[in-house]
Amino acid sequence: MKLPINSSSLDGLVVLDISRVLAGPLSAQILGDHGAEVIKIESFDGDDTRGYGPPFIEGDAPYYIGLNRNKKDLALDLSTDRGRDVLFRLLEQVDVLIENFKLSTWQKWGIESPAALARKYPRLIHCRISGFGEDGEFGSLPGYDAAVQALSGLMSINGDPTLDPVRIGIPLVDTTTGMNAAMGVLLALYEREKSGRGQSLEVTLFDTALGLLHPHTTNVLNGGQSARTGNGHPNIVPYDLYPTKTEKLFVAIGNDRQFALLCKELGKPELAQSPLYRTNRDRVANRDSLRRELVALLSHFDGKTLFTRLMDLGVPCAPMLTVEQALALDHTATRQMALQSGPYRFTGVPIKLERTPGAVRLLPPAIGEHSQELMQRFGFTSTEIASALEAGIVQQRTAITS
Repeated sequence: MKLPINSSSLDGLVVLDISRVLAGPLSAQILGDHGAEVIKIESFDGDDTRGYGPPFIEGDAPYYIGLNRNKKDLALDLSTDRGRDVLFRLLEQVDVLIENFKLSTWQKWGIESPAALARKYPRLIHCRISGFGEDGEFGSLPGYDAAVQALSGLMSINGDPTLDPVRIGIPLVDTTTGMNAAMGVLLALYEREKSGRGQSLEVTLFDTALGLLHPHTTNVLNGGQSARTGNGHPNIVPYDLYPTKTEKLFVAIGNDRQFALLCKELGKPELAQSPLYRTNRDRVANRDSLRRELVALLSHFDGKTLFTRLMDLGVPCAPMLTVEQALALDHTATRQMALQSGPYRFTGVPIKLERTPGAVRLLPPAIGEHSQELMQRFGFTSTEIASALEAGIVQQRTAITS
């Protein structure tokens, strides 16, 4: 794959990413995909995710590779006054700061609060990511995806209802927090166009997890109860995974018309006219008996053939594929969602703008790969750069090439 250089939506935006692990790096990568110049600051040991393997590609885990493209890397020792002086000089020139440090760390660095940072850099968009925020019962506590899934109730509604709750198999809270952070940065940038002023914004794993819990949260807040329904849906039936003669098929019926089409295709159109199943409200009340009916009917059908026929009719459904099978689909290639450059393989840009498309312009950087280049870019003299390197404040490493 040739790495293209396009005119993108965020050309000219400069983002400083001093976050680690998932949510922060993902939010910065989203901005970088759409043209922002993203500078990643790492410790000399690097982001923890570089070691989240196997597998490893050129010494780094794919976990890191999937979150850090379209960035340049400055290895900086922020535990020293001189290292923080470099950081503060960068903050005078960038548009956006993304970070997930504890407030106590900032206070140790002489910044008492996000408001103090805003006063020091009045045009800066400061995106702060944390587990729980700074106030409240859990304020300032560390947050990790699985633990927040448990605490927020998200885990309680996932899994087979006859067994223990199950962690969702991806870091969904972290990932969505990163998306919320990117969206929050864009909102703040839009407001800055009108006011000329930056601002701080806060995105937490806990808030994001509760925000993800629709419709369970709205059900409970309005007199209902949360329920673990396995692959089924608490409010929509049939919306579940069903066995066919050949494989499992997820049927996702959204309205009564679709249900009638399903029943006709399965050879039993009268099922849709039964008073037990005529409306979604009826079907939810009688979900168990309807499932038995559908399982019996579906057992006579080839899953992939039925998938094609139902989708042609506008009835949502899909065979259950593995990750390997999904990545191998022709549609995945058509949508440019599985890409390769040299030894690196990665998913594509999911947000597709027509005039100013996003692009993968830079491969994930090595620790300190661009340290000298970036210091020059931000106005440090050759003498200052040499002094920082000699003092061990900054580290420069050569990129690994295949």
